[in-house]
Amino acid sequence: MNTDTLISPVDGLKLALIWAQPASSAPKGIVQIVHGMCEHKERYIPLMEFLADKGLAVVCHDHRGHGASVKYQVDLGYMGKDGWLAMVEDTKAVTMWAKAKWSDLPFTLFGHSMGSMVVRSYAKRYDSLIDNLIVCGCPSDNPAKDGGILMAKLMGRIKGWHHRPKILQIMSFGAYNKPFRNEGWPAAWVCSNPEVLKAYHEDPLCQYVFTADGFLNLLLLMKDCYAPGPITSCPDLPVHFISGALDPCRISDNALNAAVRQMKDRGYKNVTLKVYPGMRHEIHNEIGRQEVWDDIYSFIVNLNS
Repeated sequence: MNTDTLISPVDGLKLALIWAQPASSAPKGIVQIVHGMCEHKERYIPLMEFLADKGLAVVCHDHRGHGASVKYQVDLGYMGKDGWLAMVEDTKAVTMWAKAKWSDLPFTLFGHSMGSMVVRSYAKRYDSLIDNLIVCGCPSDNPAKDGGILMAKLMGRIKGWHHRPKILQIMSFGAYNKPFRNEGWPAAWVCSNPEVLKAYHEDPLCQYVFTADGFLNLLLLMKDCYAPGPITSCPDLPVHFISGALDPCRISDNALNAAVRQMKDRGYKNVTLKVYPGMRHEIHNEIGRQEVWDDIYSFIVNLNS
């Protein structure tokens, strides 16, 4: 892995990123990975190494308020005013960085979980910059998001925007682990791979509660992601949804299908969905992750063919 730093065009925040490329040949395509909530870029190194070994250039950055893209430790889970939109603009900045480094190559944008909402809000604005979109671990639209927005605003104004409201944490994720509560992990819903779960629960860059500001921006991002958008000017852009059948973020088959249908309603003609039986939220980290990795690579190879 190689490391680099990019200055956010929004506010000058230093964004930490890692990248990889094939060791013995020129890359045949670019993949940009956009990670999820309360995690960081290093968790994607195994997938990045796999894709680089397959001949692709890969880049992943830490979102603002995550990993090494913070000024101070207290800023984990804090994004600042309009941070949801800043995340989208930061992601675009990484796209432009990658296109400058590896010019004239097919470009795939991959977003997981919160990142899957970032890349769909990105596509509303900048889908002409990409050739392929992969939406992984998609959180379905939450009809209670407006109430959550009001609560996050209230807590931020009363207790401060760096306050970490455990009530919002419980309301957002408290029910997710119920089907897996006998397994002994507080977040067993993430995946069934015990090695991944152990590392996840021991990682201080994953085990923290979002700030009031973070929850506000998360819900504003969801609102933008699921708000009706303009009809795309890139109807031939392939959009691939991939999800675990046991992922509680999807809420239900109907809710996940509604997310897929929304992209079709925006005019994308090539929208697909694959659900992996027995897999939970982080399908790319599951015990059977090789199938997922192979499918991701196939999506990209088909783009190049």
